[in-house]
Amino acid sequence: MSWGKPGFRDELRPADFAAARRIQERLRKKVRLGVLRSPVRLVAGADAAFLEDRAIGAACLLTFPGLEPVSDERSVVEAPLPYRPGYLSFREGHALAEAILALPARPDLVLLDGQGIAHPKRLGLASFMGVVLGLPTVGCAKSRLIGEHEDPPPGRGAWTLLRDKGEAVGAVLRTRAKVRPIFVSPGHLTDLKQAVEFVLACGGGFRIPEPLRRAHRLSQAYKKDLAAAWQKACPGPKKR
Repeated sequence: MSWGKPGFRDELRPADFAAARRIQERLRKKVRLGVLRSPVRLVAGADAAFLEDRAIGAACLLTFPGLEPVSDERSVVEAPLPYRPGYLSFREGHALAEAILALPARPDLVLLDGQGIAHPKRLGLASFMGVVLGLPTVGCAKSRLIGEHEDPPPGRGAWTLLRDKGEAVGAVLRTRAKVRPIFVSPGHLTDLKQAVEFVLACGGGFRIPEPLRRAHRLSQAYKKDLAAAWQKACPGPKKR
């Protein structure tokens, strides 16, 4: 596809954690936050799963604001690094990028299951993927990584600021009345207020925005299918 700068895959597959740290330092300087002024007609959700040393990426494209499904795409790659806190983007990023790039049209906005700037380096998964692919992104996390906040009121749409070292880095957003909030932060090429508005508009009546719910189901279903296929091809002790 036509987005993603030349050589971007090199930034998704560092040789080691030292190289990953250098990439993080370089990319964090390229994060741009601001009002997204171009119309959003297509929104994507992207999620990842793991099967042994393989990362599975799932990307779902939907119309906006109607949330009608357009396309679902999947990818499988070897995870370049083992898990380490603060480096999730390198575990998931390549698989997610390949799935997003396989979509038949460029999404105007991508929601990712992770943080945006609500990250110690201000470069969570959503910010990382936004910079690498050159796409507007929003992070939607089910739990807090950093920062302090007050609980939002119980009604749908209520939110409070998530602050880290005095800086507003996200919102603690109630997407359903009297249901646990989620942690929303701008990733790239959007701002906090818009991030909250987009997440609410993609709610579909659930706690997790519909594009991400769909991507999660797709990644888990593909993981199950792959595990069954591998078990059939190589009978033996069942793999977790």
